[in-house]
Amino acid sequence: MTTSANQLLEVRGLRKYFGSGSHPVRAVDDVNFCVNEGETLGLVGESGSGKSTIGRLLTRLIDPTGGQMIYRANGAEKDLAALSASAYRPLRSQIQIIFQDPYASLNPRMRIRDVIAEALDTHGLARGAARTPRIHELLQQVGLRPEHADRFAHEFSGGQRQRIGIARALAVQPRFIVADEPLSALDVSIQAQVVNLLGTLKQELGLTLLFISHDLDVVEYLCDRVVVLYLGRVMEVGPTEAIYARPLHPYTRALLEAAPIPDPAQRRTIPLLKGDLPSPANPPSGCVFRTRCPRVEAACERADMRLREVSPGRFTACWRDDSQ
Repeated sequence: MTTSANQLLEVRGLRKYFGSGSHPVRAVDDVNFCVNEGETLGLVGESGSGKSTIGRLLTRLIDPTGGQMIYRANGAEKDLAALSASAYRPLRSQIQIIFQDPYASLNPRMRIRDVIAEALDTHGLARGAARTPRIHELLQQVGLRPEHADRFAHEFSGGQRQRIGIARALAVQPRFIVADEPLSALDVSIQAQVVNLLGTLKQELGLTLLFISHDLDVVEYLCDRVVVLYLGRVMEVGPTEAIYARPLHPYTRALLEAAPIPDPAQRRTIPLLKGDLPSPANPPSGCVFRTRCPRVEAACERADMRLREVSPGRFTACWRDDSQ
């Protein structure tokens, strides 16, 4: 995949297999993409496509089976996949994660001030008298009030708890944040507020985001580029506007077609996805999407699945030249 001068993170041949023997579960299988400084990259796909696993790999909550995760910052280049736990620890302040379930990620026995202070203490930030003003500043930054610092997690709504999770991630002044489906546990009425908050913080703080989601409308609104995953593999990569206007891979087209249509008068012209997601322990040969593809041909069984660049910045794993 073509690299760019402002690349913050490059993923090369990333793999994560679970289990042993001849048929391990291939949760992530030879994934390649990059994240540019200051952008929001969307990671989309069905449940079971490997989105959250990639987020946990990038933050080293789990270890990869193989591949590289090249992180470029402050003139240095480090392979996150090759670092030991102790060698990775100094980078944890630069690479943070916002979890899907805000309540499960907050200690119910700790007041919010202690939740945020724990992050500050771990990385040696805002000690002593400077700690309380910094905690209040972070709470206000995410739309909460200073007095909220003395409450427990159960005293907040879901949207407020997610704001606390964002404040905790921001406490260590990160450069790169993985947002792992941060809206899926929230009411629809609250989701737009959190999306707008993330967009505002990105601009104000110069953050780079990997936004993992199954909500294609939110991805279209928030993300600069999109990576489409299926069964642990990348099907398509490109600028958001271009992908939504003209998807190159049949799977991307099927995902967009399956999204809800607000106008009941509109009719679908492309069949929706058929069948179930194959087992990642026994993926189909050739193109892994061929068992559900509406345009499958005999050649798909032996097709080359590697991403290829069909136009500047547009990549697809479909072997056809007439991908449209």
